[in-house]
Amino acid sequence: MKNHYDFVIVGAGIVGLTLARELAMRQAGRILVLEKESAVGQHASGRNSGVVHAGIYYAADSLRAKFCVQGHRQLLNYVDEHRLPVLKCGKVIVATKPENAATLDTLLLRAKQNQVKAQKITLAELAELEPQARSFEFAVWSPDTAVVDSKAILKKLVEELQTLSVTVLYNQEVQRIDPAARVVNGRTESWNYGFLFNTAGAYADRVAHQFGVGLNYRILPFKGLYWKSSAEYAGKVQRLIYPAPDINMPFLGIHITRTVDGKVLFGPTAIPAFGRENYSLLGGLDTFETPRITWQLLRMLIRNPGNFRRYVREELSRYWPRSFFNEAHSLVHHLKREDIGEFYKVGIRAQLMDLEKGQLQLDFVLEKGPHSLHVLNAISPAFTSAFAFAPYLADLALGNPKESGDSDYVQRPRVR
Repeated sequence: MKNHYDFVIVGAGIVGLTLARELAMRQAGRILVLEKESAVGQHASGRNSGVVHAGIYYAADSLRAKFCVQGHRQLLNYVDEHRLPVLKCGKVIVATKPENAATLDTLLLRAKQNQVKAQKITLAELAELEPQARSFEFAVWSPDTAVVDSKAILKKLVEELQTLSVTVLYNQEVQRIDPAARVVNGRTESWNYGFLFNTAGAYADRVAHQFGVGLNYRILPFKGLYWKSSAEYAGKVQRLIYPAPDINMPFLGIHITRTVDGKVLFGPTAIPAFGRENYSLLGGLDTFETPRITWQLLRMLIRNPGNFRRYVREELSRYWPRSFFNEAHSLVHHLKREDIGEFYKVGIRAQLMDLEKGQLQLDFVLEKGPHSLHVLNAISPAFTSAFAFAPYLADLALGNPKESGDSDYVQRPRVR
């Protein structure tokens, strides 16, 4: 049947595309990928920093740690194989305050547990690696952190999927799904499926709710703004420069990154957004969604999980140019106001919230449904993790985990 597929994948971000590639390489059957936009890379997968994370930040028993470490190597192999742009420059993580040195020790411990290269370096060694960076007591050097062109990777994956006979359809926002009949209705067509993967990113909760799963979760979007450095300053920074993060929050703070084409970026902010596509001040707002998000934020401010009020207060302050500059200046020597140039880009992070606990989820979250699997929290480092995450998702659907250890993850509460 023309409109019958063994697998339908909702969402053509990095997770959906690598999953389609994995299924096709296994010759699992007919595969359809549905994308609501007119091209790939219009949202999180194409608006991120392009940083390929090494796996330092994540607790050893988390899905993020497991797949980031594996995915890092596989992603860079893919980039090298297809001669895509890459910058293998490494990253320094610094303590912007004396009390943050303890967090650096925690990161070194996690790196050891995750078997990731990370080195404690003196301030003299920091000055040799990245003369612009400054820190208290010591810093952490991550030699394997790299930067890629995210959109170039997405486009190459689409090209590869075409050779693998995978159908990718654009402008097909999913309108309705009938799990009993196994029918998905797009904007202009309908399709029957054997199994459906929900990799819809910022809309993953909406898709999951049509299957009656993940009902205690909602996506809470956060807006990230980046500014570009002046041309003069761009030549001064050779590595990525990150602060020691608050490990109780899912965000890494204002940092300084390079791009594959030589730009230096400051950011991102991580302020709560009032729409899943609220890229501009009033754009992407919704008469139903915006009040709901506002109410969820108010509840979190009242409950204050993980000192959420302090976090929001700090993030709001970053909208003041002086505050943003001061935070950027805490990372580097000799930064001047004019070194932070024009606004560069904005992205939305689709952060999952547990409504019952009133808490943000800090790991990937999967939910099984009728003939379906739902990726509900594909937060960073999902881009880095995708090539390793895809076989795991395929195994969950096909029922043949490759590694005996994988079954431990299936049994965790986050995978139902």
